[in-house]
Amino acid sequence: MNKSELIEAIAASADIPKAAASRALDAMVDSVTDSLKKGDSVSLVGFGTFAVKERAARTGRNPQTGLPIQISAAKVPSFKAGKALKDSVN
Repeated sequence: MNKSELIEAIAASADIPKAAASRALDAMVDSVTDSLKKGDSVSLVGFGTFAVKERAARTGRNPQTGLPIQISAAKVPSFKAGKALKDSVN
């Protein structure tokens, strides 16, 4: 499912116009992104938790030359599925 298909599903499920569903989805994505930028996590009970994890610096290899390269530390977004979501998939 891509974004436009998700918007159609939201509009049909909530009985709202596609434009309103699109704005709602964009607002949700923006809110989650802003919270993650601040370092906060976002928990949606039954669905899952969005959080930011620290990835340590490490040494990697350039695939073309085989020479070692230094990969710097980074913050990466992560998602951990909630129990209800896991149960519905299995």
